[in-house]
Amino acid sequence: MRSLRSFLAVVYLSIVRPIARLAGRLIGLVPALLAGAGVFLVVAGLFYYLQPASAEPLPTPTAATAAGSSILYSLPPPRSAAPSGSASVQAAAPTRIQVPALGIDLPIIASPPKEEWPLCDVAEIFPLGHAQEAPGLPQATYLYAHAQVGMFLPLLTASKVDNGVAMIGMYVEVYTNDDQNHVYEISEVLRHGPYNSSLFDRALAARTDQIWLQTSEDSSASGTKLEVVAQPIGVLAASQADAHPTGKGRICPSGAPRCKVSGASGCRP
Repeated sequence: MRSLRSFLAVVYLSIVRPIARLAGRLIGLVPALLAGAGVFLVVAGLFYYLQPASAEPLPTPTAATAAGSSILYSLPPPRSAAPSGSASVQAAAPTRIQVPALGIDLPIIASPPKEEWPLCDVAEIFPLGHAQEAPGLPQATYLYAHAQVGMFLPLLTASKVDNGVAMIGMYVEVYTNDDQNHVYEISEVLRHGPYNSSLFDRALAARTDQIWLQTSEDSSASGTKLEVVAQPIGVLAASQADAHPTGKGRICPSGAPRCKVSGASGCRP
């Protein structure tokens, strides 16, 4: 019995106790290892976030999104962490509007003088009286287009389902003539706006960067209007080709009334 006890004592002193001490030391290192890993991940994340954005094109909408799916796609990191509308944003005219989840992609033009009817195949800038209608400044940029195929019809169609709740969170991209892409996120869908000057009250009062999209809710020129409001996320670099579409609009082949004023645009002579 004494020899067995002696043997067990030798095993404990030479094997069990050293292993136990080693395990205790390793367990004590766990918090330090976890903290070190956390610091590495944070630093790596900041390094990736601060990488400058290249002029690579954004993902092209698939056939499913063009058909009206509300699936969103991811975006690369912003070119700058500065919020849109800060002093780092230069005033530049909008040239192109996209809502990729709805398949909307239109050139933007300034409203022609004496316009009696909006042109087709473009979105137009409604002049709110700012010194410059430019995304990124602390003001609203107000765009409108017909609720027709290839224009803002997807906005109207989506607004009729649960008051457009599926559009909340969708991205709106507005390119400018300085080769930038201002990215916004839809925050509100406003239906049945009155056809009078009060329609523009909120947009006129805006003191932060916003994009407003407007289209008709019926075929009457004086019918109610749909408005979609989007808030800024950031600014991406864009290629010159992406930021300078060639379309200038055309008189709508159907529905455009005859001009009442000589030289008016959008209507039929």
